[in-house]
Amino acid sequence: MTDAVSTEAMVLVSDRGVVRTLTLNRPATLNSFTAAMHEQLLPALDAAAADAAVRAVVLTGAGRGFCAGQDLRDPAMAAGVDVGGVIERFYRPLATRVRSMPVPVIAAVNGVAAGAGANLALCCDLVVAARSASFIQAFSKIGLVPDCGGTWLLPRLVGRARALGLAMTGDKLPAEDAERIGLIWQCVDDVLLVATVAALADRLAAMPSRALAETRRALDAAMPMDLGDALALEAAAQRRLGAAHDFAEGVAAFFAKRPAVFRDR
Repeated sequence: MTDAVSTEAMVLVSDRGVVRTLTLNRPATLNSFTAAMHEQLLPALDAAAADAAVRAVVLTGAGRGFCAGQDLRDPAMAAGVDVGGVIERFYRPLATRVRSMPVPVIAAVNGVAAGAGANLALCCDLVVAARSASFIQAFSKIGLVPDCGGTWLLPRLVGRARALGLAMTGDKLPAEDAERIGLIWQCVDDVLLVATVAALADRLAAMPSRALAETRRALDAAMPMDLGDALALEAAAQRRLGAAHDFAEGVAAFFAKRPAVFRDR
């Protein structure tokens, strides 16, 4: 594994084969967001999206937390700041980028994920959390609403009643309960987190990346549609994918009883 940035960077970038890991690196503040960290994270995601050698991305945090949300001491949050402007400048592009990556994105939640940090994790395709981790919609405690996509994500993941409960109370939700109610994909023992995420990333990286990205897009787009529109959406996606290399390769591999070698992205 090789680091692509210095140890002082607020986002560490490392590659293990075709899997790229981005590690939020402000452990003393539980990796809370600053303007400077945003200015490193979005380009790191863009670089992963543009690199044809990358077939899966893992997002995690250094130290004992995943991300505690916005650092309220950051100069970007000085008294009188336009908070909506902060959202437009940093969090909207971040959420949009994660949801439009051309490869699967896994959040490896190694500790607390609070506020925008929780919703950044939920923006990812799959969330695997250590059993000691927790998720906190902390916004109501400072007079705000969920951001970084939280208002869109929460009701779709757990339904309106639970979404309102989590958002209004700001209560800590243990990872085990987050898995139980369908907020996240998997909760594992702390000592298994790294190995579990590595195995999952390797598995997804070997799959047809373009089809996985299209699956995300189709599921998201179909949510407000009626059945007829969803069926039309499926047909359009299948038309694109059916003309690509990976479909032909998958069918050929099926008949030859051999592993497929997917390359579309």
